[in-house]
Amino acid sequence: MTEVKYIFVTGGVTSSLGKGIISASLAKLLQARGYSVTIQKLDPYINVDPGTLNPYEHGECYVTSDGAETDLDLGHYERFLNVPTSQANNVTTGRIYQSVINKERKGDYLGKTVQVIPHITDEIKRRIKLVGSGGKFEIVITEIGGTVGDIESLPYIEAVRQLKWELGPQNCVVIHLTLVPYLHASGELKTKPTQHSVKMLLEEGIQPDVLVLRTERSITEDVRRKVALFCNVEPGAVVESIDVSTIYEVPIRMQQEMLDLTVLRKLALSPGHDPVLDEWKEFLRKLKNPAHRVKIALVGKYVELADAYKSISEAFIHAGAANETAVDLNFVHSEEIDEENYRAKLSGYDGIVVAPGFGSRGIEGKILTVNYARTNDIPFFGICLGMQCAVIEFGRNVLGLEGAHSTEINPKAKHPVIDLMEEQKSVTEKGGTMRLGSYACEILHGSESWKCYRKEEVTERHRHRYEFNNKYLAEYRNAGMISCGTNPQSGLVEIIEIPSNRWFVGVQFHPEYSSTVLKPHPLFVGFVKACIKN
Repeated sequence: MTEVKYIFVTGGVTSSLGKGIISASLAKLLQARGYSVTIQKLDPYINVDPGTLNPYEHGECYVTSDGAETDLDLGHYERFLNVPTSQANNVTTGRIYQSVINKERKGDYLGKTVQVIPHITDEIKRRIKLVGSGGKFEIVITEIGGTVGDIESLPYIEAVRQLKWELGPQNCVVIHLTLVPYLHASGELKTKPTQHSVKMLLEEGIQPDVLVLRTERSITEDVRRKVALFCNVEPGAVVESIDVSTIYEVPIRMQQEMLDLTVLRKLALSPGHDPVLDEWKEFLRKLKNPAHRVKIALVGKYVELADAYKSISEAFIHAGAANETAVDLNFVHSEEIDEENYRAKLSGYDGIVVAPGFGSRGIEGKILTVNYARTNDIPFFGICLGMQCAVIEFGRNVLGLEGAHSTEINPKAKHPVIDLMEEQKSVTEKGGTMRLGSYACEILHGSESWKCYRKEEVTERHRHRYEFNNKYLAEYRNAGMISCGTNPQSGLVEIIEIPSNRWFVGVQFHPEYSSTVLKPHPLFVGFVKACIKN
């Protein structure tokens, strides 16, 4: 069996430099050269997973097809590579410590004192190797969350140091991403932060093999040579990562910088064939040269932080390019929508999306939004809680079910048209206890959803506890809201539509999680198409 090669991506100077995008871009280039690649994220926080984190804390929680609640960077990995990730692709400090403590309780350490070194670092190394152990991948890229120098990142850096020594230089490469700021007052790019960041990494026992310099101005050859000299890196391994208009340009930029060739050379691997990126470049061409433009309102409760709806935003970029359309996605706070202002706040849009979420905050604003879209025949797309709001609004205003609501918001609702799943009623813990991961959905032939999918059955990812209450199914159908997508095993409603409207679709699942650059999600493509017609 071919020996797996490992690439580690660390960050310095500041957070949010784009380690995930660099990792995904490098993986895309290596994949385009014929290598099988996967990417893993190691997160230093003590939460077991991001499932219980407020989106304001950490952006959206991304869900894999096997039901893992993970970091949003895994979404980037899938969108770039078009390859599903899994439970093994996201590891947190909480998960590491939980595993070690469980082993200690079972007596696996035979009475030894359990310590950060070797027990925690050994568990980190085991998790790093686990993702590449099935023989499916030739190269594993591991992104270390946080910034070099953070106390919580130290065990991960130490584990990488040990692996670099154990695996040997031709089986392990460390890429360090840093910031080269431009000082307007002096008109200079400053390399000192990079030098200090590499010095800190050296103090922790790791010499980076490649430096990727994030910058808003082009880096001169003099700057490259200076960084190479003071950071013990060859000049050809100093890579510029300049600001670009879209993250999907980064693989092309990294190819121009020969990052993939540098890494392959250091791993003693053949360059393979030239990268095949024709489809990717065609996507970029469409993205940058739209024939149409639509304005869509995304109504949600976390709109102050765009990353809270990252997968939805990216799905609209993919669907926009597929329709050769620029999508202007405007975030509207559902908490600020009321009876007095909802018409003014929602007018002028070609389409309306009601976003997922949990809890009561902003729920009435979402229900008013649905009413506005339905009664004005504006293309509407409700996702998860957005679909549930559509059901509540229809129940109240069309069926005349006074007090129709979700038992998540009102446990004593007179008409619980959205209710807790039966198997969830005995669940008391929050983390990892929802309906998670991929489930099948049978689609009604001829429905709007079927026209998008062109399939009788699909699988989609879920993250929720509450469902359409099937006791009301006949009433809704008779009044004009149909269930056109159901789970074949449980009979649970997955998709609702109002056929009398031009495009009114609500889905209980999260279609945004499975949209990629080369495979835009059919429902997003169909919705954008309806917005163009509108």
